[in-house]
Amino acid sequence: MPYFGVKYFHMSRSIAKNTAFMTMASIGQKIISFVYFTMIARMVGVEGTGMYFFALSFTTIFVVFVDMGLTNVMIRESAKVKEKMQTYFSTVLSVKVLLGVLSYIGAFVAINLMGYSVEIRHMVYLSAVTMLFDSVHLTMYGVLRAVGDLKYEAISITISQLLTLILGSIFLYFHFPLIFLILAFTIPSFLNVCFASSILVWKLRFKLVPSFDKQSFVYLGRIAIPFAIAGIFARVYSYVDSILLSKLAGNVAVGLYSIPYKITYAFQFIPLALVAAMFPRFSEYFVSDRKRLAYIFQQGLKYLLIIATPIAVGVSVLAKDIILTLYTSQYVDSILPLQILIFSLIFSYLSFPIGAFLNACNRQVTQTVIIGVVMVINIALNLFLIPIYGIVGAATSAFVGNFLLTAIGYAFVPKVTAISHSFMIRSVLQIFTSAIVMGFFVIKINEMSHFILAILVGVVVYPTMLFVTRAINMVQFKKFMGTIAKSKA
Repeated sequence: MPYFGVKYFHMSRSIAKNTAFMTMASIGQKIISFVYFTMIARMVGVEGTGMYFFALSFTTIFVVFVDMGLTNVMIRESAKVKEKMQTYFSTVLSVKVLLGVLSYIGAFVAINLMGYSVEIRHMVYLSAVTMLFDSVHLTMYGVLRAVGDLKYEAISITISQLLTLILGSIFLYFHFPLIFLILAFTIPSFLNVCFASSILVWKLRFKLVPSFDKQSFVYLGRIAIPFAIAGIFARVYSYVDSILLSKLAGNVAVGLYSIPYKITYAFQFIPLALVAAMFPRFSEYFVSDRKRLAYIFQQGLKYLLIIATPIAVGVSVLAKDIILTLYTSQYVDSILPLQILIFSLIFSYLSFPIGAFLNACNRQVTQTVIIGVVMVINIALNLFLIPIYGIVGAATSAFVGNFLLTAIGYAFVPKVTAISHSFMIRSVLQIFTSAIVMGFFVIKINEMSHFILAILVGVVVYPTMLFVTRAINMVQFKKFMGTIAKSKA
């Protein structure tokens, strides 16, 4: 095995297995979600899509106030001391009941004070109920993440999204009001709580009754403070562009912006799946083995870069064909924002493991400050650029923000463990060279034929170039495939 040898095989196999579960589930989820949103965009029009997207974005900001970083801390601390898992879970659940009620009231008051229409307000009310269910099963699956078992969460992800598609399709077919499109999320989210509850009771013999333990709360709460602040910053940073667009440019602008946002977001399942498997290991190896910690971090960045770069290049050069084919000419103004946002995906991918690394290695205060600074810069850029450039300004602000999150966060990683900058630079050069060559072929084929054929050519050219540039060699490839095969066994 490269880098550190045979002793890392079992560690790699465990991460590969959990990542495989979450990746397969997230692929299914994102495909279904993408199809569902495309149906909505085509059938309800730009303004209706803007209203729907705004309601979800607005409510999503309040989700973080239900959790306040407690689930991440519970996962981290439970992975270290599994005997305390039940106590931690019961305490977190009891606290989230109170926070959930307060957050719902906050969302209710805020949307009324902002003066939105009755239809949008009702959509927010129902979306906030979904928010509460989502937060509950997030903590339940957090217990399973702490013990390294992600398969049940993977199953629930796929089934929930499939049920949303079925319900949403029925509501769209019969031309039900927009609020029913929110209901298509609420019902599966409630059923997900029921499924997660049954798994905890059946598999871990967990008690699901909230039980407040003051000592555990004080211990987890102190650790969670920077996580909570970082979560608030990150959530505001991620969705403030949609809120500001709604106030400064209207529902049509939000509808146009939602298309590139959703396309870009659809590809984020990969870093999310990888980080879900890596976060407990970061925490564990920070205490026990810094070399393993560095190895997992570097390889994680490299493979995420291998995946993100061709997506960014490919979607950018085919943006016009994608928008006009999937969403029709009414979304033509979404093309340039898509090209900007999709390149920000590269930095978004890298920011996930960097943030998880800092949080898991007791650098959560540092990560919180980074997100806070970037959030302020992002809001300032949106306020300045949106009135001038509209959705292009919002996309540019997002690009700058993702770049800063990655660059600043990476600068703090060497303070935790030694990493090879030469390895990372070499990997970046090899991967970007491969993607540029792929982009050239995709452009030429697209000029002569359908863009689907151009995509297929890119799928062949890019991995070939990875081997040519030695970003991946045959030994590494066989080892990787062997690890996946053995982990399935």
